Amino acid sequence: MDSAFTTLVADALDVPFRLLDVGCSGGIDARWRVFGPKLQAIAIDASRAECERLAKVETLAGIEYVPTFVAGVANRPVDLERGQASPLIMAVRERLSFMRTREIRAARLAQAAIEEQLRHNAWEMTGLADSTKPVAVSDLLAARGWTEFDYLKIDIDGSDFEVLQTFDGKLASAGVLGVQLEVNFVGTDAATDHTFHNTDRFMRRQGYELFRLDVRNYSSRALPSRYVWPTPAETLSGRPFQGEAYYAPDFAHTTLSPAKLLKLAAIYGAWAVPDMAAELLQARRPLLDSSLDVDKAFDLLAGQAQPEAVRKLDYKGYMRRFEADSASFYRREGDYTLAERLAAAWTAFRWPRR
Repeated sequence: MDSAFTTLVADALDVPFRLLDVGCSGGIDARWRVFGPKLQAIAIDASRAECERLAKVETLAGIEYVPTFVAGVANRPVDLERGQASPLIMAVRERLSFMRTREIRAARLAQAAIEEQLRHNAWEMTGLADSTKPVAVSDLLAARGWTEFDYLKIDIDGSDFEVLQTFDGKLASAGVLGVQLEVNFVGTDAATDHTFHNTDRFMRRQGYELFRLDVRNYSSRALPSRYVWPTPAETLSGRPFQGEAYYAPDFAHTTLSPAKLLKLAAIYGAWAVPDMAAELLQARRPLLDSSLDVDKAFDLLAGQAQPEAVRKLDYKGYMRRFEADSASFYRREGDYTLAERLAAAWTAFRWPRR
């Protein structure tokens, strides 16, 4: 993660950066910790044990961990046996290879440390909050006097879309700049399903644009693929099952204060879309020159846009090279990575000869 630009912006801010993390298992994302003491967060998770663990190791005073289930309506019991996602999504999930691995490891996981259980996304094996008394996020925010915040993340393995809908008509008025959502690429055409197409329509009605989409593939248990990570989850091949969608307002169509513009630029940078951060700085520079070293910011963003192994051009040099229609902006014919060459060799090796 290249955090140099986000750190520069964080240092320039004289106001807090407020984060609402709904589903904080594993901890607050490191990309936001560059705000240091300026970071204020309410981090919610259904695992009481995980919230207690995170609170013990937390070093920032502005972060609160809240062990509770959340729902669209307060105090409506959560059915843990049925699951919080739609029946179709749960049925597809059961057919995937990572669920078979969890079955193979079930006995071991039941006795494992909480860190190991959470690495397998077996949060239901940990000590949980009271599932009969979930809270509405709006009530929780009101109790803490949070009428405005900067970033919303929802990842709760089930009722994500239900919780998201409680923010209908409220995101912009609360000053929310970035929204990070786990989405499903399976489901029905029902308007209530927690699917990407429903999430995307909802967010666009709120005036937010999609700036990044990560797709995670999951193989079937009938023919498992190699896992991407050291733990069973997404696989190198398989159907697109889940992903992460990142939404923000397009600064060109909104009126934001200098502090909000800086935060939005930092969010763009943290999402690895430095071009949007550069466009924002270019368009709103008169509002930002007094609080940020904009020239240095451009140089850091140019560095982020270049492969780390060959990162050497400042912003002006980078743009001069682009305007010259340099060959460096194109892939050379036959210029393949080692991974691509190995994949081609393997395909040729296993292809049947006649």
